[in-house]
Amino acid sequence: MHKARFTLDPAFTVGEVNPRLFGSFVEHLGRCVYTGIFEPDHPTADDKGLRRDVLDLVRELGVTAVRYPGGNFVSGYRWEDSVGPAEERPRRLDLAWHSTESNRFGLSEYIDFLRKIGPQAEPMMAVNLGTRGVAEALELQEYANHTEGTALSDLRVTHGDKDPFGIRLWCLGNEMDGPWQTGHKTAEEYGRVAAETARAMRQMDPGVELVACGSSSQSMPTFAEWEATVLQETYDLVDYISLHAYYWPENGDIDSFLASAVDMESFIDNVVATADHVGAKLKSKKRINLSFDEWNVWYLPEWEAHAKTFEQDDWPEAPRLLEDNYSVTDAVVFGSLLIALLRHADRVTVACLAQLVNVIAPIMTEPGGPAWRQTTFFPFAQAARYGRGQVLDVRVDSPTYETKKFGETDLLHATAVRAEDGTVTVFAVNRSRTESLPLEVALNGLDLSSVVEHSALADADPDARNTLDDPERVAPHTVDGTALQDGTLSAVLEPLSWNVIRLA
Repeated sequence: MHKARFTLDPAFTVGEVNPRLFGSFVEHLGRCVYTGIFEPDHPTADDKGLRRDVLDLVRELGVTAVRYPGGNFVSGYRWEDSVGPAEERPRRLDLAWHSTESNRFGLSEYIDFLRKIGPQAEPMMAVNLGTRGVAEALELQEYANHTEGTALSDLRVTHGDKDPFGIRLWCLGNEMDGPWQTGHKTAEEYGRVAAETARAMRQMDPGVELVACGSSSQSMPTFAEWEATVLQETYDLVDYISLHAYYWPENGDIDSFLASAVDMESFIDNVVATADHVGAKLKSKKRINLSFDEWNVWYLPEWEAHAKTFEQDDWPEAPRLLEDNYSVTDAVVFGSLLIALLRHADRVTVACLAQLVNVIAPIMTEPGGPAWRQTTFFPFAQAARYGRGQVLDVRVDSPTYETKKFGETDLLHATAVRAEDGTVTVFAVNRSRTESLPLEVALNGLDLSSVVEHSALADADPDARNTLDDPERVAPHTVDGTALQDGTLSAVLEPLSWNVIRLA
């Protein structure tokens, strides 16, 4: 067996991990909200209708920023429908997901949800630039953030929220490059309205942080040209450009699927290059960072096939949509995507796992029943807990394998994070489906003497899953034999595995 190797040295770092890298996403889609985080009749529901069992799992997951209310949903969103007495809120048709929206869960409930997760949970609010524009964005901002003494801030107070919501991070629309988006625009059209909205929101509060819509994927025909045009209009007005990416085994090609992070890292590098090119053209000293505010494994072709079966006159409320059940293979790819984000922590300073509950999510629920962890829950929770600090520069020397989509690809995908107390956590994926991968890591200038833990997510059955009937089928296990001696870490990574090695 050929070894994989890399060297860690505190003199060579990528950057500090922003806590927002471990964000997530709650959209009014399927059962993410209703019977997901919000189910007033559930046995565990609190006085506001939030499921306590789900809140416990969200805290365990370690989620920080939570993007809301969409997603495609936001392009038809009327924020004023979601405030005030719940029984008086109007029911609306949601064009994005061919559903009926009751608005029983709205803006105040979202803020209450975040507060109950804990102080680390930060709102990330999207404004509707599909069917609405500058005026409505300003109204929402005033209602949410102004203290009191104006019509909209006083309206919030009469609705029972005396304290402003303090939303700092705002998305200027969603996927406006996509023809599927209600109110889809060209790059020129969107760039103009995003600039107008950004300018106006900064007049109300110069301290807001704003995310301009980038491409919905690297495969979009307008990719890069879209970013360049939008940033030409907005460069001095926004702080981030967004990226969205979903991965699945196309035509059953598992080997390429396992290498999905190759595409993610390429996507990040190309957006950075485009943004920096625009900055250079404008002779700006400002640097635009990246908000990877939708990412996940998503079996998209299954959704597209299902969408074709919709009855035009059937507009269900909170239907079961996009409830992918994730395997061990999916979790290993998912972990590799987390590694890709950490490896670019110098520029990716916001990221949102899409989504949080039930909809392509790490947490699943049954109405009136239990909540449980999917296989993807574990890599996220471990990265959110141990991936805090300085990302060390990892350059692997690895055996390779051949993929149809990406050509020759490293079997090892890895990164490492050094915490403030000097401890180091190595995150590593072995992409081989059949062979263990010996790993050797040279530790230079690091005062480390022991292996605290080596945890792996792997299984003899790569299709093993956690389900309602067997919710604990898959979980990380301890790996024996990993050693640190004379400044060298030695380990063996099981086939098709996500690994967390903690050193002190």
